[in-house]
Amino acid sequence: MHHGIDRAHLDPSVRPQDDLFGHVNGGWLATATIPEDRARYGAFDMLRENAEAAVRELIERAAEQQPALDTPAGKVGALYASFMDTDRVAEVGLTPLVDPLRRVAAVTSPSDVVRVAAQQEREGTDGLVHVWVTADAGSPEDYVVYLHQGGIGLPDEAYYTAEEHAAVRDAYRSYLAGLLELAGPALTEAGLDLGADAVDRVYVLEERIAAAHWDRVAARDAVRSYTRLTREELAAQTPGWDWQAWADGLGVPDVAWRQVVARQPDVLAAVGSALAEVPVADWRAWLTVRLLDGLAPYLTDELVEASFDFHGRTLSGTPTNRERWKRGVGLVESLLGEAAGQMYVEAHFPPAARERMGELVDNVLEAFRRRIGELEWMGEETRAKALEKLAAFRPKIGHPPTFRDYSAYVLDPQDLVGNVRRGSAFETDRQLAKVGAPIDRDEWLMTPQTVNAYYHPMLNEIVFPAAILQPPFFDVDADDAVNYGGIGAVIAHEIGHGFDDQGSRYAGDGSLTDWWTEEDRARFDERAQRLVAQFDRLSPRDVPDDAVTVNGGLTVGENIGDLCGLELAHLAYTIAAGDDAPVLDGWTGEQRFFLGWASVWRGVAREEEARRLLSVDPHAPADLRANTVRNVDAFHEAFGTTEGDGLWLAPEDRVRVF
Repeated sequence: MHHGIDRAHLDPSVRPQDDLFGHVNGGWLATATIPEDRARYGAFDMLRENAEAAVRELIERAAEQQPALDTPAGKVGALYASFMDTDRVAEVGLTPLVDPLRRVAAVTSPSDVVRVAAQQEREGTDGLVHVWVTADAGSPEDYVVYLHQGGIGLPDEAYYTAEEHAAVRDAYRSYLAGLLELAGPALTEAGLDLGADAVDRVYVLEERIAAAHWDRVAARDAVRSYTRLTREELAAQTPGWDWQAWADGLGVPDVAWRQVVARQPDVLAAVGSALAEVPVADWRAWLTVRLLDGLAPYLTDELVEASFDFHGRTLSGTPTNRERWKRGVGLVESLLGEAAGQMYVEAHFPPAARERMGELVDNVLEAFRRRIGELEWMGEETRAKALEKLAAFRPKIGHPPTFRDYSAYVLDPQDLVGNVRRGSAFETDRQLAKVGAPIDRDEWLMTPQTVNAYYHPMLNEIVFPAAILQPPFFDVDADDAVNYGGIGAVIAHEIGHGFDDQGSRYAGDGSLTDWWTEEDRARFDERAQRLVAQFDRLSPRDVPDDAVTVNGGLTVGENIGDLCGLELAHLAYTIAAGDDAPVLDGWTGEQRFFLGWASVWRGVAREEEARRLLSVDPHAPADLRANTVRNVDAFHEAFGTTEGDGLWLAPEDRVRVF
């Protein structure tokens, strides 16, 4: 049993009392270089590289051996081969664009616009509205279609107005013009003449849609963004929008849209007005650029480069596109993720890891039970409901019990763009077919080879894929302290999402039901607001401008998750270790726990990416996540902090939610 902390990554010149992140990761940061094909790099990315390399080996073997096309390995091999066959991609050139562009050329009415936008969405291109199917928050035993604001090509509505994004707006217009120029021969063959000012008209149209969009803080509000409407109510609220044409284009079965959840009904209404008022010719130009933007990564080298130049360099500051094999693995992950996952699990997931994880999860759940039982701010009525919700939590570890059936997905090793379009359509059909069927409690929303974890509020489940169960998060041979500081805190973080500012809106059965007394909700909100105010004042180390701070309102859910994760994983560690934690290499068990926590957040980002993430990411920057230990009494005790230390917070200023 080893302590699991790499001394080479430490910076002894930085005291943990001043900057735990810098102390634990400073040695690594001093020599770290962000790979040319990445916008940020850290512990998560290194594990993702390991998983990517492992999956690559399995995929390439399948591509070489060419098993039967109706087997999972055969499908994986064919999709990868079609992406890697650059001679074939060059040979077909722009031809794969001609048929979908002919659909656009035939658009003559607002109903046609909606139908073709939905067809493009069905085949993987961003459309007028983002569609997904999951358990209905108002009736969690039923699946329902969710509709989320769409229609724009920049990351969110702020990019169309904020002064800081002016250069990105200019680059975006140049990018759209470049797409139209590069695809010119295909447009001509399809009979599409968009006019010289097409980009200006598309931009004005997107600007109009963006003006109606909710910002990210509003859009993550679980209660505000839940409006269930019947088909008739949806149509009445969105004049100008032909929903039958939309259903026809997307391939929505009749049962699946008798009712929907419109997350931002007023945005759908604004798009309806634009459909009625904006000339169809402008919509044809919009459909064209959305199609070209969606398919560019699978076409000629020039289109691949144009797409990367904007999405990679301009938006994220990434200098170089990922090697082709990495993009090929990524495509397999997105369209045949569980087929590759089945291969990965067989090769790389030991049963011992699942058993040890089961113990960790049990101890973290026990820590929650104890903590909820003693929370001084929570009344008895709410406490009973919270314990009921906790008892209903369902952990999933490693991989699903059965893997997805891809038999209806037809692949051709000679037809990359066709594979992409058919794969997206297969997934659209698979999702829509859920509506009317019972909830599949065994389905996973991440593949086993994904380095991540999640909480699903409507299913009240926490999910930990096989690939995250590796150092620095989890080491089956390491001392408990580091495992509880790493994966233990991730487990507690995901459980914490069931009780954060949005997850707490859902009851144990997954319904959007208010189970809090008004007094308890007010006391919870007061703590959450103190955390918002704390993070509003913090600046990340990857942006040198101290005036640039975190959006505490956008990140509050994840910050509650982190703080909850830390507090509860620490309690779980004390349950597991008792009073027997040895001193290893000069560190107490308590100290190793916090060193393990900070090592998980090892990472660095390019300045452009760090700024972009501050706008759009509900997670705080990694260094600030590590240093949220400033709120935890046990951290101050473990390292003997005193007033004047960088991470010192007076006890009355420390935020403790759970």
